[in-house]
Amino acid sequence: MDFGFTPEEEKFREEVREWLEKEPPGKFKMELEDEGYGCWGVSREFTRHLGAKGWLAPDWPVEYGGQGRTSMEKLILVMELAKHRAPTFLHFAAELVGPTIMLYGTEEQKRDFLPKMASGKTIICECMSEPDAGSDAAAINTQAMEDGDYYIINGQKTWTSLAHLADWCWVTVLTDPSATPRYKGISSFIIDAKTPGITIRPIINMAGEQSFNEVFFDNVRVPKSNLLGKINNGWYQLLAALDSERCWSRAGMAWYCGEILKDLITYTKETKNGGDSLNHNPLIRQKLAQLAIDIEACRILQYRVAWIHSRNTLPNYEASMAKVYADELSQRLAMAGMEILGFYGQLKRDSKWSVLKGMIGHMYVNSYGKTIAAGASEIQRNIIAQRGLKLPRS
Repeated sequence: MDFGFTPEEEKFREEVREWLEKEPPGKFKMELEDEGYGCWGVSREFTRHLGAKGWLAPDWPVEYGGQGRTSMEKLILVMELAKHRAPTFLHFAAELVGPTIMLYGTEEQKRDFLPKMASGKTIICECMSEPDAGSDAAAINTQAMEDGDYYIINGQKTWTSLAHLADWCWVTVLTDPSATPRYKGISSFIIDAKTPGITIRPIINMAGEQSFNEVFFDNVRVPKSNLLGKINNGWYQLLAALDSERCWSRAGMAWYCGEILKDLITYTKETKNGGDSLNHNPLIRQKLAQLAIDIEACRILQYRVAWIHSRNTLPNYEASMAKVYADELSQRLAMAGMEILGFYGQLKRDSKWSVLKGMIGHMYVNSYGKTIAAGASEIQRNIIAQRGLKLPRS
């Protein structure tokens, strides 16, 4: 199998590299530091700058604000952004909600939302999980009741990423609570985040940062035109969105982890313990070698899902494989980094004694949520077993 890129793809890679060298991501204002997911920092300024270049949704059709590029070109862009540790968490909306609107939305919804999302001017958060509906996404209780030309929505969502920065919310609701099975009664709406009755409350994570939120809907009136696709068809929209998220939200992880591994290798070469550099320690060498192997395996899995995308097919269990491996790779890397740095790994970047700008400790603290966000690893393994290996449910 040939893992090389075409001359056209290599030319695009050079274009991206040159642009990032001229426009280094570090010069842009940040709203949230990277949580260790692989360039998941938040910068509205950088997002809009990238959108103006046409690289926020490069694989979208030109009429919707994209450039009509291939999935492999998109992966190349993600790779280079990850290598330069660019803040791309806000691109999450384009990866998750954008393709869903493209598949299921009306032509009016496509032309209204997609170009604004592709430019970075409009951010849409996804409101799926609830206090009693996480891994079982069909167990939601938020309801939408028909009222003339409107729907009245009541309920609560939780773990909503970036709701406090979003302009719109994509919300899954029950429109037919009596439906059997339950998922046949789910619909989704795109709702202006400033609509009366919407309250957003922060959830502060272990690093003391706000990336997640609770979102409350109290008699929120939503026009029927905001229904995405057909009534009671939201379950299929949700599944398609999750497959897209699991693929692209972790697409840069291998390359991001590769850069951190380089930092750790340099640290072990330059740091001595008992007269010898740390890289003379066989245990440390083996840890770093194993991580190098894991990173290469992660790259291959991501190449696979990008290739599936290039065939106009949405990855399913393949996306779950890539997500599980990427998330658990970042956890192993953070753990190894903390073991190598010792107590220095616990220091934050503002300490004069901090090592590697406090990045390893920050990544370690945030690593616990990785294997839960976008679908717990246990659920991903169920998907791989049932849909990929064709094993029985029980």
